[in-house]
Amino acid sequence: MNEPSPLFDYVLRFADSDLVLAQRLGEWVGHGPALEEDIALTNVGLDLLGQARLWFAYAGEVEAQSHGRGRSEDELAFLRDGSAFRNLLLSEQPNGNYADTMARQFYFDQWHMLVLGSLSSSRDPRIAEIAAKARKEVAYHIERSADWVIRLGDGTEESHQKMQAALDYLWTYTGEMFAPDNVELALIETGVAADVRALREPWLANIGRVLDVATLALPTVAWMQGSNGRGGKQGVHSEHLGHMLAEMQFLQRAYPGSQW
Repeated sequence: MNEPSPLFDYVLRFADSDLVLAQRLGEWVGHGPALEEDIALTNVGLDLLGQARLWFAYAGEVEAQSHGRGRSEDELAFLRDGSAFRNLLLSEQPNGNYADTMARQFYFDQWHMLVLGSLSSSRDPRIAEIAAKARKEVAYHIERSADWVIRLGDGTEESHQKMQAALDYLWTYTGEMFAPDNVELALIETGVAADVRALREPWLANIGRVLDVATLALPTVAWMQGSNGRGGKQGVHSEHLGHMLAEMQFLQRAYPGSQW
């Protein structure tokens, strides 16, 4: 297939990040620390999966416009190798303990809310429509993950230490969210993409307010994975994505074209 268009690549980044994070949250089903939490995590994952479907559907339409045929949601989700995925590195990181999972969700949710807010006024009407719809669901996600950061950070000595360790470890994967590459820069110029450079300071402010209440420290790690233009958005991933895709894509690859 010919080189994908910048718009296709850009839309795929949101589809893939939502899909991969939904899969990660799905791994907690039956393993949550409490039944209510098990159900709540599943619901967040289902929200993200629903958002991913909207992005995949639009990506397929964009692909069809430029190449004559667009892949379906299933083809894009289950029949691409890891190097073709454009998700953020943060979203593919393993669940670890519950503090790790909530730190990952917290960083992502805070970014997700801001970027969707910006995309709600995109000059691409389909992007604006999807972003506005998704933002209503993310309003719940952002409240929930912040609450867990506070509960664990301002809880017992052990929960505080684990929450701080999780925030420190995952911090290095947050820089990619605010580092636009040539694909994004071209679409920012036309008013289609969100200028993520302008979102970093609001994101830091929001993160800082929650961490203050949680009695946690803002991480100071300087090195950022993927912020040099070679990260998940460009198809350069950690080894964790390959292992995850092997499980997620098994049924479709073992029994091509199968349907329920």
